[in-house]
Amino acid sequence: KMARMERNLMLQLVSMFLMGVILGTLAKDELFATTHMEMFVDELPDMPKIRGFDVVNGVPVSKSVEIGMFHKKWKFHRDLPPTPVFAYGTSELTATVPGPTIEALHGIDTYVTWQNYLPSQHILPWDPTIPTAMPSTKKGIPTVVHLHGGIDEPESDGNAASWFTAGFEERGPTWTRKRYHYYNFQQPGNLWYHDHAMGLTRVNLLAGLIGAYIIRHPLVEAPLGLPNGDEFDRALVIFDRAFRSNGSIYMNSTGNNPSIHPQWRPEYFGDAIIVNGKAWPNMIVRRRKYRFRIINASNARFFRFFFTNGLEFFHVASDSAYHEQPVKLRELLLAPSEIADVVVDFSKSNSDWAILANNAPYPYPSGNSVNEASGKVMKFIVKKYREVDTGGIPKKLIKYPSPDVSGSSVTRYIAMYEYTSAINEPTHLYINGKPYEAPVTEKPKVGTTEVWNVINLTGDNHPLHIHLGLFIVLDQTELVSLDEFKACMLNTNDAIKCQISKYASGKKMGVPAHEKGWKNVYKIMPGYVTKIFVRFSYIHSNTSYRFDATAEPGYVYHCHILDHEDNVMMRPLKLVH
Repeated sequence: KMARMERNLMLQLVSMFLMGVILGTLAKDELFATTHMEMFVDELPDMPKIRGFDVVNGVPVSKSVEIGMFHKKWKFHRDLPPTPVFAYGTSELTATVPGPTIEALHGIDTYVTWQNYLPSQHILPWDPTIPTAMPSTKKGIPTVVHLHGGIDEPESDGNAASWFTAGFEERGPTWTRKRYHYYNFQQPGNLWYHDHAMGLTRVNLLAGLIGAYIIRHPLVEAPLGLPNGDEFDRALVIFDRAFRSNGSIYMNSTGNNPSIHPQWRPEYFGDAIIVNGKAWPNMIVRRRKYRFRIINASNARFFRFFFTNGLEFFHVASDSAYHEQPVKLRELLLAPSEIADVVVDFSKSNSDWAILANNAPYPYPSGNSVNEASGKVMKFIVKKYREVDTGGIPKKLIKYPSPDVSGSSVTRYIAMYEYTSAINEPTHLYINGKPYEAPVTEKPKVGTTEVWNVINLTGDNHPLHIHLGLFIVLDQTELVSLDEFKACMLNTNDAIKCQISKYASGKKMGVPAHEKGWKNVYKIMPGYVTKIFVRFSYIHSNTSYRFDATAEPGYVYHCHILDHEDNVMMRPLKLVH
């Protein structure tokens, strides 16, 4: 009887979903051609800033803030009608896409109460046939915030099952608290916050629930002499979108396997490239050095950035950690959720403008070539007059511990699988052949290091993100006789029994110089084994975590292509003593 009720409920949900899709499709206009939007007409916005600390008698102290999620309209481009979005902010009036940049200080706690003010129904299609946060009343939009790159307690990590609806009326099975505690006791660097609700991450981020978070450490960073101040140190949150001619966000409402998943598709791509909430904006710059903290907040699009006039990037930090020394680059590949911290010297420009462009295929690495729209990102208009720029690019940055593989307590094998239907279209993706709800298998000890061999058995490059942990990439080795090895893995799901040492014997791919430091996301190449050294402790200090990392609901690790993560390339990670 229970099974019949559950089946009937699922049929009800699917029929409700399909009816919503049909009505929504009839009510909306056609896809809006990007050729109708002139490039580089809107000025690059600087997002509002929220200070994550107070100053009392000249001394910084902890601070509590409240940030809401609001349904409002946002103007992405001069030639596009206002777009319904979900936006973070301290009020509906001030909410933005992306949300306000939170600026925290190293060692000073920030407390955030995330409030859900969203309506009862989503503005985008979602798929009830994949594991999804589902309120019992079928009303309300589940949300939960993850601080990406944060080294914080499990209760404040934004677990996918810790979701809540408006006014905390309904809460997920692992929900624990309203107010999140961010310790900011980690190395200085760049983070970002975004929604993380089970099965809804792709649609909640697509709707606009993203924002930058910076941890500053003036005593450590000031001596580096990098460009600073609001004018010369800018966060660039970059993502792709498609729109309908009525301004609404376009998302294909029919799945690639509609008889299995009515809506879910393996990747989302849009041709309009958005920077800080504007499509192909412009920025007027002086002939001097600027620092850009670039966050790829796309659902699935990789960017390979370059300047059309040959300007270079000086790469100073990757994800949330500085390099030991800057790395000079002509082009920069950035996966979804990766962060590149770069300095660009516009005094070297041989023209009065420079276009930041993109040539990464989509899906990456073997998909379509970019078109005129998705191949352009933004335009920098360079002032003619030269000026004195006393700042330099330091030869040395910050040195953190090197990996000591001999001290690792555990070696693990982490395999990535994609499963297809009879028509050879993806149906779901798993890590280690297991659904998310299967019992936890990765249980690292607090304060230890481990070696993970990440085996990519799919045709896609998967950006692997590990919550809490930081890691260094040791090597990347091609798998030979891949089909043979994959057949064994699909059958046994055991890398040792399948003789991985025999198959992981192909060519070695070097780790790029700017990706050799400590990271929290890395691009796992298809058909390769990527060996990473994972650390479950701080890298800047030998002190213990300032919280109980073994508490419930634990952490997760996953692919950061959001459509993969939602269905369900994600596994629990439980720390133990």
